[in-house]
This record gives sequence, C-alpha cells and structure tokens, in this order.
Amino acid sequence: MSITLDQVTKQYQGNPVVNDVSLAVAEGEFFVLLGPSGSGKSTLLRAIAGLTAADHGRITLFGRDVTQVSAREREVGFVFQNYALFRHMTVGENIEFALRVRRVKPAERARRRKELLDLIGLPGMDDRLPTQLSGGQQQRVAVARALAHKPKVLLLDEPFGALDAKIREELRRTIRSVQRELGITTILVTHDQEEAFALGDRLGVMNLGRLLETGRPTELYTRPATRFVATFLGAANLLLRREARSGSDLAPARAEGETDSPLRDRRDQEVVAMLRPEEAELAPDRDALLTAFLGYGHVEELQFTGALERLRIRMGTEGAARSSDSRSNEGETSAMPPVWIDVTRTQPEQRAFPLALGQRVAVGTRRIHVLPTPLSSFTACAESRDSAAILMGNPWLVDLTIRMQTRLSAQVEPLVADDGADPVVAPAGVAVVTAGPDCPARVRRLLARGVTPVLCLPEDAAPPSRVIVHFAGQVARRSTLAVTASLLRHVPAEAVFLGILPSDSSERTRTAGLRQLLDVRSEAQAGHGLDVRTELRLGERIEELLRELEAQPGQMLILGLPEPGSLPESFEALLTQSPGWPVLLA
Repeated sequence: MSITLDQVTKQYQGNPVVNDVSLAVAEGEFFVLLGPSGSGKSTLLRAIAGLTAADHGRITLFGRDVTQVSAREREVGFVFQNYALFRHMTVGENIEFALRVRRVKPAERARRRKELLDLIGLPGMDDRLPTQLSGGQQQRVAVARALAHKPKVLLLDEPFGALDAKIREELRRTIRSVQRELGITTILVTHDQEEAFALGDRLGVMNLGRLLETGRPTELYTRPATRFVATFLGAANLLLRREARSGSDLAPARAEGETDSPLRDRRDQEVVAMLRPEEAELAPDRDALLTAFLGYGHVEELQFTGALERLRIRMGTEGAARSSDSRSNEGETSAMPPVWIDVTRTQPEQRAFPLALGQRVAVGTRRIHVLPTPLSSFTACAESRDSAAILMGNPWLVDLTIRMQTRLSAQVEPLVADDGADPVVAPAGVAVVTAGPDCPARVRRLLARGVTPVLCLPEDAAPPSRVIVHFAGQVARRSTLAVTASLLRHVPAEAVFLGILPSDSSERTRTAGLRQLLDVRSEAQAGHGLDVRTELRLGERIEELLRELEAQPGQMLILGLPEPGSLPESFEALLTQSPGWPVLLA
C-alpha cells in the first residue's frame, strides 16, 4: 500500500477532530475524502503531509513510518485551496522553487519546468506572474509546483473550491489526466459529491472526525451502510419498516385485515430502508405500475428543472412505510404519521404520465436498499404520557435523533402490566427508559418481550465524550459491535473496547484475553469500518466497569448482555447510580 493510516487521532482543546482513523490507499489510486465542513478531512490530509502532528496513531508511506518525519522529508506534494503561489515569482520560478531548495542543477530545473507546463496545458507561460493568470490557471501552476520534485504522493485540499463551475470542470479533467499519466497516488479532499464521483477510484466519507465508509462510488451510492452516507452522497428517502418474521424485507407492519394476536414471543424487526428519488415510479393506479407497490399519495410539490422533474409526494395512511425523520407521541397504538417521498422523473417519464399538483398517484419502487443498522429509531417508554414527554425532551436524545435523521416517539409502558399481560405492540427500534431505581425492572420487562437494544438514560444525561464498550460473553459480541458502530458514527466521542478478566487469571489466560481484544478490533474494522482502542482490566467485572465509569464525567457504557432476553442481578448497579451515565444494552 502507498498510504497506511493506523488509528490516527488529532484533538484540539480535548475535542477529537480526527478520531481513530485507519485507512489504506493503494499505489496509483485516486482516493477522495468526502465530508461536510468540519468533518476532519483537511486535518487528516495535513497530518499525512506532516503539516499537522497527529496526537495518536501511525502514518506509513510506501512502507516507511513517517509519523515523526518532517513534511519536507515525506516526499509529498500538497496543493491548497487558495493557490498558495508566491506572488512576486513568475510561473517558472514558482514551479522551480522546490527544485532550487533541493539544489537541483539549472538545466534539470528548466527541463522539469517545461515538462510540467506541457503536462498541465500551459506551455510558454514561464515568465507570467500569478496575477496575470486566471484562477484555474493558477491552480494548474500550483499542481505543477507540487509535482516538480517528483513526490510519491499528491495531496489536494479542495483545489476547486474558489473556482466557477466551468473552470472547475476543466481543472478536474486536467488533474485526472495528470494523475493517470504519472500514476501517482493521490488523495483529494472535497465536500462536493459530483467532484468525488467524477474523480475518485474509491471514496471515503468522513463525519464528526470518523471515517464512516470507504468503497467505490457506485457501491457507496447504491448500497451505503449508514444514514449519513446515504443522504450525503445524494437525495435519499429514509423509511422505517417492520420486517416481518416471514423474512420479507419490506412487509407492512400489519397486513391488511390482520387482527390483534396473543402475546408475541418476539417482535418483528424494524429496519431503515433507503429509496433514491430516481428509483421511485409513479402511475395512475397500482395496476399500471411496473414495479413493487409502495402506496398511494398526492403530489404536493412539483418543480421543472430542465432534464428532470422533481416531485414531493405525500403518502396516504394506506402506505406501509414510515418516514425515518419524524417525531410522534404515541400510546400503545396510534395513527401512522405521514410519509413524504421525493421523486425525480426524466423527460420521457414526464411525457408518458403528466402530473399536476394535488393529483393522486400510485408509488412503486424499482429498488430499495435496507441499511444494516440496528439503531432504526427511538421510542421513549414510561408509565405515563407526561413522563414519556419529559424523556423525549432530553437534549442529548433529541440531538442524537436529529444527527441520525430518525424518528423519536413515545409509548406508555406500565411498570406492572394489568392482569399480568403485556401489550401486544412492542416498542419500535431502541427502547429508551429513565435510569434509576425502577430501571432494572422496566428493562427486564422489555427484554422478556424481545426488545433490544434498550437505552437507559439519566434525566440529566449530557452528550458523552467517551464511550466504554464491553460485552459479557461471546454471545453478545456480534450485536454489541453492530450497535457500537451504529452509535459512534453519530457521536463525536472517544471509544474503547474494555476486556475484563478475573484478577487471578493465569498468564496464559491473560494472553488469550489480549488476543481476543485484537480479534474484536479486527472484526469491528472489517465488518463495520470502525477502529477503536482496546484495553484489558483485571478484577471483578461490575467493579471494574463502575471504576472506569466513575473515573471521569461525560462517559457512556455500551454493554452486551450475556444471554438474550435477561438482565443479571449483578448488572443492576450499572443502571441505578446517581448521578449516573447512559447505558445502551445490546
């Protein structure tokens, strides 16, 4: 590999700007780091270049550890967004600058200068000053200057940001052509999805300092693993659906004509489904659809944008899907909130079926992708509507649901059921309960009905700055990793997998425990793109967890239970402390 990053971290004033990022870029690859402003992508690029020192982790270039090596000795070319040319130097002098510093002979400098000017399409402009060039030409010179000393790696920090659309497109073609001709390993940072798709062999999407996903552009666009990547790479409808036990990916929560059944042993699974606007089909009625029927709706918005028509459809209650981004206050049963579906249609589709505002349409789906996330939505469970409303108002819970673009609802859950029977409808998604003396009993009732994960939230819970992850036995390993990965993509916190062994463990057992932690880290990286630190403690499990949680404020625990559907009595102390901490049971 040309570039290898291993758990690279950079903090400013205690806040992780780059958070345990691991990445491998192949030789000759054009890799694009994509993300919103403040996601940490430029800081990561500067750390690779040696312009910013990493606080933790290792950076390797072509097999050489350069973590502590100066920027000049890393054999890296860097292009900034704002051109960064020397204004008092000519084009030729700018290009030759790195060669002069390295004491390259004049004849070789002149040969290299001419070669690069031809390569970037600016032959004969040696004697011009930067002020005599357009923005696009200045950036081409900046690229040539970065390549003059024949670096092994080219780093581009939003080089098109200050240019207009036409020049930006021309420069994109130039840079891609230069990269292909030289075969140089390149990393481009951008927040523009079109640029990423046009240039990247592979993309990496960052948010809140974490590298969420990497893959080829078509893979990430059609089969993203996270809500953020799904919506950041393009318009996406996120829908919540109950996945029936029959195995149907998108079966309705209740089929037409179905009546209440006796107490279920297990609830149907709620999933998050992504429908791209171009994958939706509209027709006068269900029989006219050529694709799978989703439901009926009415055209609420209609925009002509030239090649495409953009519509917003308000689905009726007969649709089976629910919007992922909504809030509702429910009892044990309630009406389904409305669903809005964004649709784009091509000119042929518009001519085949003209539409007007208010018109009723049948909606079909050509393709729906189910996101592999165990945290689909959140349901605040309490004894009364007032208590549930207070729980729903927790600032951190509200912020988390906004970050995750998901639904937060409420459900009345008596601590002791009438006549010893539980309600038929189990809470959807993650059940949220208030931490405290009654928390263990409420958790046990939910677990017994197959409800997981369960989030125990103190009334004064604040956003955590550190997340401790521990699973009590191998049964919960897989589910704990999935829940951890799903949460940490939306929480800017440091995370650590904590292994705990009895204090009298033999040396052989301790070695096996350390090896298991390394296996867990590898599994998290391979299966979820999640890279976190690991630590091993010796002592009694609950005592060590309490000691770790009490060591500093602002912590959270993700705890994998030893057996599905049950809460050991020894775990109660983790849920009843005051002041406490959020505990997510997986």
